[in-house]
Amino acid sequence: MLQFLHQSLLICYLITGLFKPTSVATPENLERHPLHLSSTELNYNAASSTIEVSCRIFTDDFEALLGRKYKVKADLSAAAKHKEMDALIAKYMAANLQLKGNGKALRLNYLGFENDKEAVIVYLESDQVKGLKNLETYCSLLYDLFDDQNNIFHVTVNGNRKSAKLDFPDKKLVSTF
Repeated sequence: MLQFLHQSLLICYLITGLFKPTSVATPENLERHPLHLSSTELNYNAASSTIEVSCRIFTDDFEALLGRKYKVKADLSAAAKHKEMDALIAKYMAANLQLKGNGKALRLNYLGFENDKEAVIVYLESDQVKGLKNLETYCSLLYDLFDDQNNIFHVTVNGNRKSAKLDFPDKKLVSTF
């Protein structure tokens, strides 16, 4: 059921995004999709007292961003470049996604990434936080590439799921459980 709701929400955002013009027409973004979106799942694992994070980002957008920011030819699907891309993604995610649990900054440990059709899924896991009651999320994913970026969040703590959206330039999301 949750998977159906997640997909339905994503489809709604995709449809509404088709009617929203891109901010600046350039040869680079004319050939790309008109919606600039990421989706992040944050699941509190009570057994390990950690937050398991998975970020789904369009591959073409992420490659463009990594290439521009780190002055490399980013290729997230080439097995030969996987280790190099791992280092760049870990660096980028650390700078653009931070968490505070119960008022305490949580380090996010980068676990890796995988390709899933036209998206890349990035996996992270937080340091331990006992009895999570309040989660602050600071996110600026792809804000340095698009000024119409939308970042969707699904936060689940003890079976209680909350969803929210951050639109450029907003960076802070507070979830209380």
